Amino acid sequence: MADTDPSDPSDPRSRLLADPRLPQRLRVCTRCGDPVGRARGGRAGLVEGFCAGCGQRYSLRPPLRAGDRVGDVEVVGALAHGGQGWLYLGRERSAGWVVLRPLAGDRRFLTEIDHPAIVRTHAFVERGATGYAVLDYVDGTPLRERLARRDTPPPTTTEMIDVVLAVLPALGHLHRRGLGYRGLTPEGIVLDTRGRILLVDVDAIHRLAPASAPVPAAADPPTIPTARSAGGSAGMAGMGAMAGGSEKAQAPAQVLAAGRLLGTLVGDAAGRHESLRRLLAKATAGEAARRYPDAELLEHALLGVRREVVAADGGAPVPGPVRGSRFGSDASPVGTGAPWEVLPTLLPDPRDPAAGALAALPDDLPPARLAGMLAALAVTSPSAQLRLADLRTRLGEHDAAQALLERVEADHPREWGVDWQRGLLLLAIHAHATGRDNGSGDGDGSRRSGSGSGSGGAAGSRARAAVRAFERVLDEAPGELAAQLALAYAGEQAGDAAGAARYYERVAVTDPTLTGAAFGLARLRAAAGDRDGAAAALRRVPASSPAGVAARTRLVRVLGTEAGTGSPPDVAGLAAASAVLADLDADLDPPAQAALVRDLLTGALALLTAGAIAPDPAVTVAGAPLRPAAVRAGLERAYRTLARHAATDRERHALVDLANGVRPRTLL
Repeated sequence: MADTDPSDPSDPRSRLLADPRLPQRLRVCTRCGDPVGRARGGRAGLVEGFCAGCGQRYSLRPPLRAGDRVGDVEVVGALAHGGQGWLYLGRERSAGWVVLRPLAGDRRFLTEIDHPAIVRTHAFVERGATGYAVLDYVDGTPLRERLARRDTPPPTTTEMIDVVLAVLPALGHLHRRGLGYRGLTPEGIVLDTRGRILLVDVDAIHRLAPASAPVPAAADPPTIPTARSAGGSAGMAGMGAMAGGSEKAQAPAQVLAAGRLLGTLVGDAAGRHESLRRLLAKATAGEAARRYPDAELLEHALLGVRREVVAADGGAPVPGPVRGSRFGSDASPVGTGAPWEVLPTLLPDPRDPAAGALAALPDDLPPARLAGMLAALAVTSPSAQLRLADLRTRLGEHDAAQALLERVEADHPREWGVDWQRGLLLLAIHAHATGRDNGSGDGDGSRRSGSGSGSGGAAGSRARAAVRAFERVLDEAPGELAAQLALAYAGEQAGDAAGAARYYERVAVTDPTLTGAAFGLARLRAAAGDRDGAAAALRRVPASSPAGVAARTRLVRVLGTEAGTGSPPDVAGLAAASAVLADLDADLDPPAQAALVRDLLTGALALLTAGAIAPDPAVTVAGAPLRPAAVRAGLERAYRTLARHAATDRERHALVDLANGVRPRTLL
């Protein structure tokens, strides 16, 4: 290996201690514990000598010197003093620059660990009675040092989440191999100059007790890519002692350690992000059974929380469910079912025995046939029973659905899918009781506004119970946008417009493809008389979305009609609605286009007739200049178009009569 300039900051030798001595707090006799070599009265302590208490010889200098050899490693110098002793920079023929770290006991198993987020251990060598791990030299900055720096902007919340996301797969990798990691602190994590985030305290790695050691998996899941490194000066592997933990080393304990690290890193940011706060509460719960059962599930949840934090802080939204989510895609909010029916579906738990069979069931069959097929299978796993309860709910068999949920809850009290399905069941009963079984998110909003209608009595009680059910889901699955969308809709039905709007807004900002959130937010804002806010919500629906046409159709009505707002539009609103309608021309069939033209011109004519707005030929509404005769002519054409496409003779005759009644009067 070619020599470099030792004064170059990128050369590991620039990190060597010029005069390595034990820190004052560590200068104690190894035999009796009395202080030795301490500075007193302004005079430096002796570097070497004998303990005044017991006569034991001591030395404050590292036992290894430059040029010493430990196995195949040539010692270059001392880097730091860690929890187990001095750390040395060394050179090894094949590995290049390495770090020698003393470790107690035989730690040869460290050489079998191969993970990109764990510093590599090349060998375990011994010199006398001391064993050393030969580690990769890591050129980077200990996380603790990065957090303490004042010459660079502090790390963002997202960057701190990325640190934990980088180490969680490493914890899972260790656990699948019967290994644990005692604690996680910023001292044991290094941000290297290549953008990697590494666990460097190999002394924290240990074998699990046989009772908690799982069967090793054949392979790891894909490693999560990390955010950019926070940068910084050079560092070294293994720097800093890890806090020893007395907890039993098992997955929930590692989840607890990761949760505590995350809480330390994000600090007050958890107060600004509800899902992050909920995740921390679950990860650090005092009862192990309440925590995430393993690092992988915590990783999945944290990925969902991360994209929510990114969107809330102004970053680009990341559409689609996160890896490991138990929710399917959002159904289009433009169907004929009740709004609760178009909430994302609950997928089977991949660990459920029937997960494969459930995934193979066709989705395009009617609920009754699917329920029959599932019942015929006689599968009683939690996911199978939850799927059957969902189908019973959609078939209106509410008592049967409730019985299934009670059975699953009794056998599996920690299965949060029960709360999800119970929330849907309560919303289904609420919709039936209030006559809201039909109509989705794209109507005119007049049937339900979220302003409190139907929020009293038994129906309101069921809606509030649904809110509580979805709150429990969110506690167990923070970062799941599906749960927040359901919570928004339940809150809307319970009359909590402010709470519902908050969740609708969060979902819409985080993932615009969950279009039910934009429709729900538009409903609430329109009901509050906020026409501009409702329009802004609808504009969030991507034009390429399956709900894009429905959103722009609704936008036309929000801008150019009363549309549940309780107030008529102004001239600017009529013009804006007409511009949206013109863009929709190629996407609408003639009857749908004529219906929008009719609605816009009917409102415009009413305003002109009442004198609320003045005629202005320079303004065009749905293709007609804004003056009474032109508006009447356009309205007549719209009625006649609708008449040509009427389904029955009676409907056609009624539309023709309307056309005749509205046409401009002439002398001929």
